[in-house]
Amino acid sequence: MSDSTPTPETGPTPTPGIHHVTCIAGDPQRNLEFWVETLGLRLVKRSINQDDPGTYHFFFADAEGTPGTSMTFFPWSDLSSGTVGTGQVSRTAFRVPSGSLDFWEARFDDHGVEYDDRIERFGETVLPFWDPDGLPVELVEVDVPEDDPTVPWTAFVPESAAIRGFHSVTLWLADPEPTGELLRTMGLEERGSEASPGDASGDERTRFSAAGPVGKHVDVVPTVESGRQGHGTVHHVAFRTPTDEDQASMRRAVQSAGLRPTRQIDRHWFRSVYVREFGGVLFELATSGPGYTSDEPLAELGERLVLPGEFEDRRGEIEDALPDVTVPRPELADAD
Repeated sequence: MSDSTPTPETGPTPTPGIHHVTCIAGDPQRNLEFWVETLGLRLVKRSINQDDPGTYHFFFADAEGTPGTSMTFFPWSDLSSGTVGTGQVSRTAFRVPSGSLDFWEARFDDHGVEYDDRIERFGETVLPFWDPDGLPVELVEVDVPEDDPTVPWTAFVPESAAIRGFHSVTLWLADPEPTGELLRTMGLEERGSEASPGDASGDERTRFSAAGPVGKHVDVVPTVESGRQGHGTVHHVAFRTPTDEDQASMRRAVQSAGLRPTRQIDRHWFRSVYVREFGGVLFELATSGPGYTSDEPLAELGERLVLPGEFEDRRGEIEDALPDVTVPRPELADAD
């Protein structure tokens, strides 16, 4: 066995859970208004898609951009609407404090947000809803511990109801078994299965859980429902590999499992490795650092367009190509 092959004794370092989820949106202004003003997440980074610099990349998170809290978007306005199906993240769920779903239903009524009846899943209460592009999202009530690492942002939503990072993602897969084995390789443990009403097939939902406090669950559901990427779908889900060493050991592990991960790519606020898992979902392995405050003070996160690396030399060209947007602010909302 070569030195680069993981063994039970040498690796990989288990992932603590989800780092971020990246989705596809349509109109960038509408995307900003919904995720900041309606859902109360903070815009912690306003940047560009580094593979398509004519497109914004928005990062919404808790007050400090804590790993495990950031939902990010590529607003590709020229794409059509997508369809959620097999080989995709079908739902992204966020944690909210116990007892806050009454607040959220009233808020959704006030803001015209489409939502469904609450359901019970693995002993927790879940409120399904959709963003303006049709992206399926959920809020899950949890008891937030006093030592929770997330920091609620309270500009639009009170602390008693504020989103506290990810709860889980749901994967729709034609054959869940190989993905389940991969999740075990990544350090998640199977926690059990139950009926999955509302999913494409109605078959059982199986939960895998990491050991971290935020974004620890991955649910897999079998389905042959066809899908298409576009507005309202998830582009990829990133898992935390906090250090370069953790990431390298995980990369070796997924490669030994028969997958083809990319080399490490510098994404400025974290370093990334990408791999298409067995069921077709794009996974990312992302380091914790250097973080969103590496190029902006905490108090000024999201205030300006940040252009990483070599893109700064093209600022004029890039700014001219991007549509003007206004970040929602509480004082402006109050004035309305």
